[in-house]
Amino acid sequence: MAEGKEFKPLKELGAVALSETSELKFYVDEFKGHRYGSIRTFVRGDAYSGPTKAGVTLNARVLEETIPILEKLPAESAATEDQELVRIPKKAGVELVVRVTLHKDTVGIDLREWVDEPGFKGWSKKGVRVPYKDLAAMVGYMRQMKALVAKL
Repeated sequence: MAEGKEFKPLKELGAVALSETSELKFYVDEFKGHRYGSIRTFVRGDAYSGPTKAGVTLNARVLEETIPILEKLPAESAATEDQELVRIPKKAGVELVVRVTLHKDTVGIDLREWVDEPGFKGWSKKGVRVPYKDLAAMVGYMRQMKALVAKL
């Protein structure tokens, strides 16, 4: 694979609607010769249509560790409060945190980066929230990601 300086989308796997003007897209892309699964918010509007900064990338190891956790969740959420499911190290000082979250009376699965570095400790803007009703679709897309990311 050629070394590139930007993300190069390789295959779009599917999408989950968030509203009439936004959706989460699940796809596989490549950056500097490495494949990643990506989940990113895309918007459609008069002024701009395309990807937003809201998103997360998942390498093969992170996918390998995240999918079994999500597969154990019940089809219908009984959550009455936020619940952290797992923290997976991505690189030094950065973890992917997978949580069930409640926001405005809706339940979702939050995949977000937690940063613990000398200059900053806390949630980063890198992350997505998938409606809980779309859990099965998300797991299916992530399984496809895992298979495609593993192929080198």
